Parts: sequence; C-alpha cells; structure tokens
Amino acid sequence: MRAVVMGSGSWGTAVAKILADAGNDVTMWARQAERAEAINRDRENAGYLPGIRLPDGLRAVTSIEEALADKEIVVCAVPSQVLRENLAQWKPHLPEGSVLVSLAKGVEVSSGERMSQVIKEVADLPDDRIAVLSGPNLAREIAEEQPAATVIACIDEDVAKRLQHAFAAPYFRPYTNTDVIGVEIGGAAKNVIALACGMAAGMGFGENTLATLITRGLAETMRLGIAMGADVRTLAGLAGIGDLVATCSSPLSRNRTFGARLGEGATLEEAQAATHGQVAEGVKSCRSVRALAHQYDVEMPLTDAVYRVCHEGMPVQDMVGMLLGRTIKPEV
Repeated sequence: MRAVVMGSGSWGTAVAKILADAGNDVTMWARQAERAEAINRDRENAGYLPGIRLPDGLRAVTSIEEALADKEIVVCAVPSQVLRENLAQWKPHLPEGSVLVSLAKGVEVSSGERMSQVIKEVADLPDDRIAVLSGPNLAREIAEEQPAATVIACIDEDVAKRLQHAFAAPYFRPYTNTDVIGVEIGGAAKNVIALACGMAAGMGFGENTLATLITRGLAETMRLGIAMGADVRTLAGLAGIGDLVATCSSPLSRNRTFGARLGEGATLEEAQAATHGQVAEGVKSCRSVRALAHQYDVEMPLTDAVYRVCHEGMPVQDMVGMLLGRTIKPEV
C-alpha cells in the first residue's frame, strides 16, 4: 500500500521502517529539510535512531502536499499535544478515502480528548477511517528488528485487518481490535505510571517496589478504562499490561528515564535534558489523565501523585509517603 509517516522522531522512523520492510511504498515527512536530506543521503536518522540503516525504498520529504499525495495510509507520528495543530495543516491535503493511524499515546490537555477524537474533530473523518496503534513498542528495539507485537484498533474490523497486513513485517506482529477507547487509555495511562516507576528507581528502590507500582498502576488504568467504556480484556492485553510493563521497566523508555532523573533529585528542566529533548508524554498527560479520573469519578492515586510532583512541586520523597499512607483496604 502507499503509506506516509507524518513525523520523523524515533517511533515515527521505526514505523516507517516497519512499513517499508512489510513491502509498502513509504514516504516520511520531516519538518526540517536537513533531516530529510540526511535520511535520503545517509539512509539513517542519526538524531533519533543512530546506527539503524533505513530501507532504500524509504524516502523523506518536507512538503506536506507531496508527502500526502495519493496515500492510502497516513500515519500520525507527532506528539499528542501538537497533533491538533499539525492536523489542521495537513487537512487540506488529506487524500480522499485514506485511513489515518495515530501513534501518539496521550490525552489532549486542552480538551481531554483522546487522539482518535482529535483526528475525528479536526480532520472531519468518520470513525471507520481512524485507527490507533499501540503496544509494547520501544522504538530502538524494533528498529533493531527484535521481535515485537502491537495492536491496531479501529471500530471497523475490516479496516483494522487491512492495516494489520500492511504493518506485518518479519519482526513485527500486529493484532487487531475494535476497542479504540481501551487501546488509547492503556497507551496514555502507562506513560504516567512509567514516570512513577522511574522516580522509584531513581530513589534506589528495587523490584518489589517496581512490581507494586506496575500492578497498582494497571488497576487504576483499568478503573478509568472501564468507566469510559473500554473492554477490560484490552487492558489485560498488549496495549494495556504489555505496554505498561515495557515502558515501566526499560531504560529505553523516555518516561521512565525522565522519572528516574526526578527520583535522583533533578529538576524538571534537568530531567528533560536527560531525554535529549525528546518528549516524555507522561509529564503533560498526567494532567489530562487526572482530569479524566475526576470527570469519571475514578480513584487514581498514582496518577495524582505524579501530577503533584510534576506540576505542583511536591518532592519525590513525599510521593512515597503519600501513597503508603493511604487508608488500608482490600485489594479487590
């Protein structure tokens, strides 16, 4: 199929490689001319995935009109908080009948909308032309062709199946799902929990603490997802617990790395520098996920604690006391 990846960060680049390795005709849109030229000349996106050779058939362009021309699949690979403004620029050039696939894992702060909702609103598309992709997908490992799986969700199962075939590479196995809400909530909430896990690791806590945070983080993600209409089986799958474990455990995770710097005593600005300018989605998403929790009257103590550290100046050390000092109760 004819596909374009709109964005040239680490995950967008990895997905462009996946699509090319799966046999598609792939273009990648880059905002900076220097990056597009380097990708075409060196077959490498050295700023985000150094040392990874990109397929010869993959080409990068800077023109939005050229990038989108005649494409069947449009992959939205920009951070969640800037998707709206980018979509507004792309909309006049979106091909008739194309399917938009969101890679962003977050909830828009200004509106509280999931990414599929933002796409529907801004691009004025029906639900059956909007899909989301999420799972335990650390960009570097996948770019190295380490085996991984993902979930492609669309309300129209036939569309999801077509995308499944388009994204199926020898090292990358997509599963389909029609539960768009569950896939998106799992992807957004796990970034927040990964910040908490990083903070704990930065403070020197071990595997018991990590396992506790992951498990309780999954519990509050499920509470929110179910309240919003998600299928609990989705959150127990790749887009839920799978993505949660990968993001909370790996040093390749920007959110975990960011949290670890905070746990070591760094400021927000110093932690941002440690991720080399790449976006830790959980820092902004904790605000919008927390707002959703209040809207749906769902208790999310981990998310609330992360929010207080990132946006209210609460010391990381106080976060542990806040969580452990809560009223004791049954697990279920």
